[in-house]
Amino acid sequence: MRNKIDHFAVGADTLAQGVSAMKDALGVDIPQGSKHDAMSTHNCVMQAGNESFFELIAIDPDAPEPARARWFSLDDNTTQARLKERPRALCWVVNTDDLDAVIASSPIDLGEVVNFQRGDRTWRLTVPKDGHLPENGLLPAFIEWSPGPHPSTGQQNLGVTLSKVQIQTPDPAHLKEIFETLQISHLAEIAEGPTALSFVLDSPKGSVTIE
Repeated sequence: MRNKIDHFAVGADTLAQGVSAMKDALGVDIPQGSKHDAMSTHNCVMQAGNESFFELIAIDPDAPEPARARWFSLDDNTTQARLKERPRALCWVVNTDDLDAVIASSPIDLGEVVNFQRGDRTWRLTVPKDGHLPENGLLPAFIEWSPGPHPSTGQQNLGVTLSKVQIQTPDPAHLKEIFETLQISHLAEIAEGPTALSFVLDSPKGSVTIE
């Protein structure tokens, strides 16, 4: 399997809150992205190096209630309370060329595979039905795109690149075993500590950690 970081999501209470906070932290204005009709969310996006992208995501206040739980735990009361305080590192997504093999090999339930389409581009993504994040967001979602250029190639390059994904967990041996099975050990640093996910970014303001 070819597994690499596809994108990473920073959640916000509102996109306006997130854009303002990222302007202060990174020194850039993240451009408006698109709406996710099935999830009633919307985003702002920019390139993050190595055919990956930074996604700032929030519940779309103008969208109707979705028919299912929103992804990335955005319906969770605890998540919503934390995002009201400030934007947070929410989830990371791994691009794979064999999603079915990833699911078959996974020692834990990654959720159902949901099909999405925008224009002539389609993608398949693992999304738990109840919207929770496997391993509290420490484990990534997995995505498989239809053939074609990676979406990041059409996004703006504002000089922000992902340096590393950092993970803390009270049981690093357990998580490392899962990562090895899923062939993603090379994509994140795992250390012992309270459960936490963070993204280290190189930006116009230097090295910035979003957690």
